[in-house]
Amino acid sequence: MSKVRILIGILGLDQHEVGAIAVARMLRDAGMEVIYAGCFQTPEKLTRSTIQEDVDVLGISCHSWEYLHYLPELMTRLKAEGADAAVVVGGSVLTAGDAHALQELGVAATFGPGSTPPEMIATIRELGARRASRLAETLA
Repeated sequence: MSKVRILIGILGLDQHEVGAIAVARMLRDAGMEVIYAGCFQTPEKLTRSTIQEDVDVLGISCHSWEYLHYLPELMTRLKAEGADAAVVVGGSVLTAGDAHALQELGVAATFGPGSTPPEMIATIRELGARRASRLAETLA
């Protein structure tokens, strides 16, 4: 199995990047290829980067509530552009109600307060494996 490729970014004016950097390092140490887009991303920029980098997973770090404003546009853009990367959202402000609403938008997984590193790693590996399987079927 090839390495899972994940792009991690932070939408809007949220500048709380300590959690995103910690998760990026954790995933890198777990053997994944991590591309860190950083703060101040727009849905348009993250869509473009997701496609250009051909990532398996797009991770959105959220530590302010701006993600509630930006995620619908991001999901619409990804679908319109044919990006097949799974979207995961994680952060300290993610509530159970928000997680449910995001999953209805098409977000593949959410990681709120209390999520464990093994849980995040396993979920992201599984999402990467699903994309690899879809790509292999397309080529067959």
